[in-house]
Amino acid sequence: METNKKAENFEGRLLDLQSNMMNFALTLTTNKEEAKDLLQETTLRALDNKDKYYENVNFKGWVFTIMHNIFVNNYRRIVRTQTVVDQTENLYHLSLPQDSGFDTPEGAYTIAEITKAINSFTDEYKVPFSMHVSGYKYEEIAQTLSLPIGTVKSRIFFARKRLQERLKDYKYQDRE
Repeated sequence: METNKKAENFEGRLLDLQSNMMNFALTLTTNKEEAKDLLQETTLRALDNKDKYYENVNFKGWVFTIMHNIFVNNYRRIVRTQTVVDQTENLYHLSLPQDSGFDTPEGAYTIAEITKAINSFTDEYKVPFSMHVSGYKYEEIAQTLSLPIGTVKSRIFFARKRLQERLKDYKYQDRE
């Protein structure tokens, strides 16, 4: 009888928190449908784990922690599934702009085309840009090339801009 009453009390408290939970879910997701899903998942998880709740623990804090953890885990799962690992030889894809044309087959650039565009730069731009794309930090590039860090940053910036300009109007039909 005591256990039954405890379960009813737990479920009642959980039901009383639903509007607060929905508000918290909305602040996390900023989307009403996703917030409803998060609320439902949190409620189910709390019910599944009610034996792990201790009476002297802040109930609202316990439930909100469950919700936050579910949200973070879902976010990490989404990021993991959407992460693209650049396995090209010189990591050229990392420095391309979002509208680089990789979205459509007719707009996609080959590595040879990108390399050709980069190799057309003078060494003062090509070397720092290539080092940056290869993973060197600005400080390392500046030290290696005996240049001020500001010069390195501006050369990489201008090389990136030149690359974007050279490749922005490139069309599939123009390839040989």
